[in-house]
Amino acid sequence: MAAELLINVTPSETRVALVEDGTLQEVHIERLDKKGIVGNIYKGKISRVLPGMQAAFVDIGLDKAAFLHASDIVVRREGEEETNQKVPDITTLAKQGQFLTVQVIKDPISTKGARLTTDITLPSRYLVFMPGAKHVGVSQRIENAKDRNRLKNVVSKYTHDQGSYIIRTAAEGIGEHELEQDAAFLKRLWAKIIERRQRSKTSALLYEDLSLSLRLLRDFVGTNLERIRVDSKLTFELLNEFTQEFVPELYDKLEYYPGERPIFDCYQVENEIRRALERKVELKSGGYLIIDQTEAMTTIDINTGAFVGHRNLEDTIFSTNLEATKAIARQLRLRNLGGIIIIDFIDMEQEEHRRRVLSSLEAALEKDRVRTNVSKFSSLGLVEMTRKRTRESLEHVLCKECPSCKGRGSLKTTESICYEIFREIIRVDRAHAADRFVVYASEQVCDSLLNEETHHLADLELFIDKEVKIQPEPQYGHEKYDVVMM
Repeated sequence: MAAELLINVTPSETRVALVEDGTLQEVHIERLDKKGIVGNIYKGKISRVLPGMQAAFVDIGLDKAAFLHASDIVVRREGEEETNQKVPDITTLAKQGQFLTVQVIKDPISTKGARLTTDITLPSRYLVFMPGAKHVGVSQRIENAKDRNRLKNVVSKYTHDQGSYIIRTAAEGIGEHELEQDAAFLKRLWAKIIERRQRSKTSALLYEDLSLSLRLLRDFVGTNLERIRVDSKLTFELLNEFTQEFVPELYDKLEYYPGERPIFDCYQVENEIRRALERKVELKSGGYLIIDQTEAMTTIDINTGAFVGHRNLEDTIFSTNLEATKAIARQLRLRNLGGIIIIDFIDMEQEEHRRRVLSSLEAALEKDRVRTNVSKFSSLGLVEMTRKRTRESLEHVLCKECPSCKGRGSLKTTESICYEIFREIIRVDRAHAADRFVVYASEQVCDSLLNEETHHLADLELFIDKEVKIQPEPQYGHEKYDVVMM
């Protein structure tokens, strides 16, 4: 599979697109004034303990207090396996005013503050340092048992009283010298963090994760990247230095793109981003998906649309559902949808068809670098799945709530607003003494009051025996109006 990273840089924003076989699969966006903080390490002060939620709010110096759950507070005891430990009560783990070293595992999303953990991890090219840990871990993706043992034996020599390491997938086949360099770098970095923590008297940032472009290069080590194209000379030189020192296997794949045509236009990325913000996703067969994202969950509905198939209805439905699984997996990555996801496949009568559709969905999701978990078909024919959410979705990054509908996704009809205005005039007339009324509303509503609803307006004036003047207000949204007494 041919995969390329396209990096588009402007003074205010960096965008990275992952293209596989000519098709956009992922988009990462980092804006200078809204830079993500996942991976950052802070000295935080507990501002409030919530026993009922088994959590605490922590001041890390941001506008919103961050959230720390009891299960994210690591208590390591000698000779005790962490996975078997029962989570202690939050009141025994955290006290108001207490300082903790914490790391951000989820960016602030909407009204929620960042989510924290005390289980600090520092990644490098081949290793992840875990302060306080005693045992060396090995990535499950390194399947060769001989190499797993070799790596574990080598890295075990670098474990010290400050912590231990996890061996990353990229370390497969790597020599002892490179591993030793990584371990030494992480040891120095952790010592610097400890020094900053001791020096700071209040909440403070101790360590800031890499910028988006550097972070993605680090995380894509070991993948089948064929080319990395960058349209900024300054960023290209920065990536050159970074790859030479930390990820030399990607150095020869870096290219500076000087073309006059925007780099994203070369791969139709801009068009794909625009389509990723729409509810409807067309399938090649003529069927389509409807994707609705809410704060609680995301729902995906599959429809056959114009696809009629060539054999019978059951085969048509099966073919549409099968095609939809690949489209769903791509849309989850492209839109960066996380949390609970409910998929409403078209009802299938045959159990074998349901089994194959589920297998196809799981196979398509294997390409996703974000952890997913898929359940079986429910009695209602729905598939529930979860996808780990660590940053805002594409829609939340690029869009804002509609000021007219306030996130409802629909607006009242012009007719309904006119009748609301009539009722408001009658209510105000009964409560107050007025000589006449002036209605301020959007141009569309005023136009309706003076045309389609003009006879109802005349009846109202006779009913209250007062004049009602209509005044268009260009700045008003569709549902906004004011009834003013004169």
